[in-house]
Amino acid sequence: MESGEGLGTVPEHERILQEIQSTDTACVGPTLRSVYDDQPNAHKKFMEKLDACIRNHDKEIEKMCNFHHQGFVDAITELLKVRTDAEKLKVQVTDTNRRFQDAGKEVIVQTEDIIRCRIQQRNITTVVEKLQLCLPVLEMYSKLKEQMSAKRYYSALKTMEQLENVYFPRVSQYRFCQLMIENLPKLREDIKEISMSDLKDFLESIRKHSDKIGETAMKQAQQQKLFSVILQKQNNVKFGKTVYINDRIPEERNEIVLKPVFEEEDENEEEGDEETFENYYRKQRKKQARLVLQPQSNMGYGFPVNRLFDLLFEIRDQYNETLLKKWAGVFRDIFEEDNYSPIPIVNEEEYKTVISKFPFQDPDLEKQSFPKKLPMSQSVPHIYIQVKEFIYASLKFSESLHRSSTEIDDMLRKSTNLLLTRTLSSCLLNLIKKPHIGLTELVQIIINTTHLEQACKYLEDFITNITNISQETVHTTRLYGLSTFKDARHAAEGEIYTKLNQKIDEFVQLADYDWTMSEPDGRASGYLMDLINFLRSIFQVFTHLPGKVAQTACMSACQHLSTSLMQMLLDSELKQISMGAVQQFNLDVIQCELFANSEPVPGFQGDTLQLAFIDLRQLLDLFMVWDWSTYLADYGQPASKYLRVNPNTALTLLEKIKDTSKKNNIFAQFRKNDRDKQKLIETVVKQLRSLVNGMSQHT
Repeated sequence: MESGEGLGTVPEHERILQEIQSTDTACVGPTLRSVYDDQPNAHKKFMEKLDACIRNHDKEIEKMCNFHHQGFVDAITELLKVRTDAEKLKVQVTDTNRRFQDAGKEVIVQTEDIIRCRIQQRNITTVVEKLQLCLPVLEMYSKLKEQMSAKRYYSALKTMEQLENVYFPRVSQYRFCQLMIENLPKLREDIKEISMSDLKDFLESIRKHSDKIGETAMKQAQQQKLFSVILQKQNNVKFGKTVYINDRIPEERNEIVLKPVFEEEDENEEEGDEETFENYYRKQRKKQARLVLQPQSNMGYGFPVNRLFDLLFEIRDQYNETLLKKWAGVFRDIFEEDNYSPIPIVNEEEYKTVISKFPFQDPDLEKQSFPKKLPMSQSVPHIYIQVKEFIYASLKFSESLHRSSTEIDDMLRKSTNLLLTRTLSSCLLNLIKKPHIGLTELVQIIINTTHLEQACKYLEDFITNITNISQETVHTTRLYGLSTFKDARHAAEGEIYTKLNQKIDEFVQLADYDWTMSEPDGRASGYLMDLINFLRSIFQVFTHLPGKVAQTACMSACQHLSTSLMQMLLDSELKQISMGAVQQFNLDVIQCELFANSEPVPGFQGDTLQLAFIDLRQLLDLFMVWDWSTYLADYGQPASKYLRVNPNTALTLLEKIKDTSKKNNIFAQFRKNDRDKQKLIETVVKQLRSLVNGMSQHT
């Protein structure tokens, strides 16, 4: 029996050895295990077989080594021979390299000298070029100094102009040029002061010698007149020629008067600040004329008229107040008749008609084909026309006061400012507060005020064309359209936020939750879907508003909706809430989050809008997952998953759910799961109360 068993195991051991040699090491374990699972002496026999196999392999390895040993010895011998040749080659290469280095040192020195010379040559060329640019500037500046020393101020001003426009831009990168540029305004101011001093001296001289100047001028005029009459009689000169001779008289008189003012120079008379000198000269000459024409104390015409002018100014103020009241009614009528919709334009004729009444420019709109719409409503061109009519009405009275153009310009601008800042602003604010003005109308009002604000510069040009007083004049009053319409826009924006929140409240009041439901409906509440559809449509209208206004309105609406939903959930009159109602409420909040994620108004960064619902989301997640252990363990930690959940809020909602659980489980109190859940709720309630009490004591 034993010999039979031995014969059977030998082929099996050979198979196992073949598997060990051929298979992967990871599969050896099961193969070896089969040795121990066989007959009791199989392990000893297997080891004997394994030793015999190892000896066979050792013999094969020894044969293999003997076979390749002679080749290995031959390779070592060849390497030893090559070693000697390699050492000789190394010596030769080292010697060649040394000789190359020695030969190249002189070349390197000469190359460095050449490079140094080339750099010096290039620097010299650059210096010469820069000096050629700088020399004309220095020559012109030296010429300017000479002209200033010689009191040739007009020539000096011309030289300054050439320096600024031609020479300085070429060398503006150098510091000496910057010093020259900074010095030019001081030189100009010196010229202005010196010229003003000369002008004052000249006017004072005219005042002292006015009698002689007038006498000389009258004599020369009389002589010229007599000479013209004699010449006409002798030669029968035409009328046109006589007129020409007479026209020369003022020029000759001007030469007599102005010759002492400025020096005779090659270039021309000094100009300086032309407008300043001209105004000063006229002002002083008017004063001198008043002094000359002032009546003596013994004449029957020297009565003062200041009180009469004061009375006229008071009448003017009352007239302006009357105009303001009248135009307040005009503005109210315009606002009442407006439909607060963009102006439809059917053809080119209608477009030109509107543009002729109101200065509107939009290249993109002009490229569009008809029919098209202008962004403003009908009230905008009507308001613009009525402001111009007010300016005309105010001008009629101001013209009768015989004031200067500058004073009339100032009166018109002040009256127009009163119309904008008081009358029109008040009408706009009253319009915005009216109950029948809805969100669409408020959006249109904001657009209208933007275009009216842009039109204020055209009103300033309109006044300038009437009075011929430039807007660049120092004392010219500006129109306050910017502040007027900016305040109106802010008021309209605030009213938009208020009305939008009121509309949200109206939808929320339609909510009809079954707070005791056992299971949710599986879809969002109808009132909420209607509210979201309303918000989508209204935010489409907001696309015409500035981006910041639309974003603020959208964020305000989402925050208000989130607050309203939270208040509904925590309402003190709501005593019990089932988990089914919480799940239904969660479906509604999900719709709110989807709405926020759909970017109803462009421009929000990331999930900024979704953060409006973060308080609700974390609170509902806490109750849906029932993750009270995490909430209580991480409370107060900055990285808490439920960081926005207030313990007082969680306690209020949990107590409402606890009361519902007690009521529903009155007959199921003997079931273990229900008892455990109730105990868990009571434990969490105690821990939350402890947190709330701790917070109140700390406060």
